[in-house]
Amino acid sequence: MTILIEKHKSLERGDTEPGLYIVATPIGNLGDITLRALQILHKSDLVACEDTRVTRRLLSHYNIKVPTTSYNDHNAKKVIPRIIKLLQSGKIVALVSDAGTPLISDPGYRLVLAAISKNIPITAAPGPVAAVAALTIAGLPTDKFLFIGFLPTKKGAKKNYLKEIKNIQATLVFYESSQRLIETLYDMTEYLGNRSAAVMREITKKFEETKRGSLKELADQFSEEGAPRGEIVIIVSSLEPIKMSDQEIDVLITKELVNNTLRDSVNIVAQSSGRARREVYKRALIISKK
Repeated sequence: MTILIEKHKSLERGDTEPGLYIVATPIGNLGDITLRALQILHKSDLVACEDTRVTRRLLSHYNIKVPTTSYNDHNAKKVIPRIIKLLQSGKIVALVSDAGTPLISDPGYRLVLAAISKNIPITAAPGPVAAVAALTIAGLPTDKFLFIGFLPTKKGAKKNYLKEIKNIQATLVFYESSQRLIETLYDMTEYLGNRSAAVMREITKKFEETKRGSLKELADQFSEEGAPRGEIVIIVSSLEPIKMSDQEIDVLITKELVNNTLRDSVNIVAQSSGRARREVYKRALIISKK
C-alpha cells in the first residue's frame, strides 16, 4: 500500500494553491461563513455545488463572481472526469454543498476518492456542521458521540438498525425530515428505550427551535402539535448503565466468585453494574470472607 503525504504551503499570507478545496458553507445564517472560505471561493476557477441556484445566492451575497457547476450523486460519474481534468491542469476547484460541510450526509466522497487516486492535493476549509452545532446546545454528553445521519426509510430496515446501535455507549446524532420525525421518535422510544433527547430545527435560521425531554415526551408533543417544518437534528442520550440495588450487587458478586478470582469478579460486576470498582471491591471482600 502506498502512503500519500500531501504538503501545502501556509495559507496565512492569503495564498491559495491549485487543488481541490472542501469548503464548508453556512447552514442558515450567511454570517457563519469563514474568512478563509471566502478567500478560497474568490480565487477558485470553479465551484462545484449541489444546486447552483442555492450556491449562487451565497456567492452573490459576498460579490463572488466565479463559474459554478452542478455536482451531486446523480451526475457524479459524468462530472468528476471534467473536474479532475481541471485540477490536473493546475486549477483551483472548491466543492461546496447547499449548506454545511460537504460529504457529511452530502455529496463529495467519490470526487475526493478520484482526486486522491490522481495525487491531487485536497484541502479542508472547515466550518458549520448541523450535527455538531446541535450537539453543543442539546444539553447531553458530548465527550463521546456517534453521527448516524439519516436512518433507513423502510420500517423493517429502520427497526433493525436501531436495534443494532442500541447498546452503543455514546450520544447518538441523527438527521431526519420533518414528515418522518414523529414516526421516528416513536420508533426510537420502542427500540432504543425512552431516553433523554433533544430535537432541533432550523439551526442558525430565523425560526430556530430546540425541544428537550424524553423520546416519548417529544414524540407525544409533536404528535399533538404537528411535525415542525425545516431541517431536523435529533440528539439521543447514550444507553445508561443498569442501576442495581446493593442486594442485587451482592448476589452478582457471590455468583461470580464461584468461578472467578476476587479481582476478576470485581471487574466483571463493576462493568456490568455501573458501580465504582472501589465500592464493588469492598463488598466483594466482605462476601469472600464469609
